[in-house]
Amino acid sequence: MRPAAWVMMAALVWLVAPRGHVPVVAAGKNPILPDCSLKGKKLFGKVQVVSSFPDLKVQIVEAFPDLNVEVVEASPGKCGQWMMTNKFPELKIQFVTSFPDLKIKYVKAFPGINN
Repeated sequence: MRPAAWVMMAALVWLVAPRGHVPVVAAGKNPILPDCSLKGKKLFGKVQVVSSFPDLKVQIVEAFPDLNVEVVEASPGKCGQWMMTNKFPELKIQFVTSFPDLKIKYVKAFPGINN
């Protein structure tokens, strides 16, 4: 085979080879699934802020959030509604300034996925 054919074959093998279970999200695409979950964790309910071993790393932004979050005192049953707690959380988050799993914006109304 000619050298150019080897290069093309190697490139084809590289393109179709499995890459593991790393989700790939194109720039500008929202990583949240339609059922309001990310990495198998639902994005509503009781949330605890931790400094280590989080379920998700979260960055607070003012523009282009993935999720609009409304902090509620009771009954967080809608996508984006979080009730902050220190006991028995359904989701543990860590605030970061870079490389987040999720970008949020705090809102007073209309929580949910930001398309």
